[in-house]
Amino acid sequence: MESFVYDALPVRVVFGSGAARTELAGEVERLGASAVLVIASDRDAERVRALTAPFADRVAGTFSAVREHVPVATAEAARAAAAGADAVVCIGGGSTVGAAKAVALTTRLPILAVPTTYAGSEVTPVWGTSQDGVKTTGTDPVVLPRTVVYDPELTASLPLALARASALNAMAHCVEAFWAPRRNPVSSAVAEEGVRALADGLRDGDPADLLLGAYLAGTAFAAAGSGLHHKLAHVLGGLGMPHAATHAVLLPHVLAFNAPGSPDAAARMARALRTDDAVAGLRSVADAAGVPHGLRELGLREDQLDEVAGRTEPVVPADNPVPVGGGALRRLVQAAWSGEAL
Repeated sequence: MESFVYDALPVRVVFGSGAARTELAGEVERLGASAVLVIASDRDAERVRALTAPFADRVAGTFSAVREHVPVATAEAARAAAAGADAVVCIGGGSTVGAAKAVALTTRLPILAVPTTYAGSEVTPVWGTSQDGVKTTGTDPVVLPRTVVYDPELTASLPLALARASALNAMAHCVEAFWAPRRNPVSSAVAEEGVRALADGLRDGDPADLLLGAYLAGTAFAAAGSGLHHKLAHVLGGLGMPHAATHAVLLPHVLAFNAPGSPDAAARMARALRTDDAVAGLRSVADAAGVPHGLRELGLREDQLDEVAGRTEPVVPADNPVPVGGGALRRLVQAAWSGEAL
């Protein structure tokens, strides 16, 4: 076996049905927080009030102007709302966690995250903001939540289409981890188990399997880093494309592109999907989830494809399993837009 480095990130994970109701107040106490900023969308207002009621005396303020891809103006407003706070509790999906990370990036406040989708961002040190059609991302340990409370009761009520897209978004983290720059035997093992849990959860409709898979996916991605899939998705996010749905549409196309150059990763994916062909197996999972075949169905225009390819190609890792030069990436983008096979 080749030598490797694996960075185990220091996140406390509390997992269980009803955990948000029974464990959240104790976890706030464990952080030693006495002035908490609660970040959550207005859509979750009733549920958030119920979950935070046991420590209402510690809530110093709330921020609800959550926006996808965290526009810079949203980040600045959230930071202003954090004045006087000594911790952040975020309850919601990836955009809510993203707003909390924007606060932590400049204030260094600890985050306690309660995810309500399968985004996986809650266990990564990756932050992102957007402005003027460009999404900027970075990595900083200070934005990694100190504690994550996973409660399948919170994701069980997700609308079916959103749950499926969010789960495919999580699976993208697993697939990416097989060939990302810092891949290693540990992250690959975690990624394979994440694919298995997510595929089983999508097939059986089990929110506990899906949430476990999302946790494993985020953990694998945090260790292995970002590759072709996420480089493309970040450019598309800057153009205003919907986050989870974009990942879900892109994933089968990126796997089909990279699989020939990474047969071991393809074999592990196939095993986790309980099939003989990873590409066909993933397409079957996506089809069963009702995922569109092409980005044009999400609103991307054909006249934007050159820009997408041109902005993505320079930032794709040099060791991507299949070279992206010579028009190869442009062909991938065209296929992902049209929904046709490469």
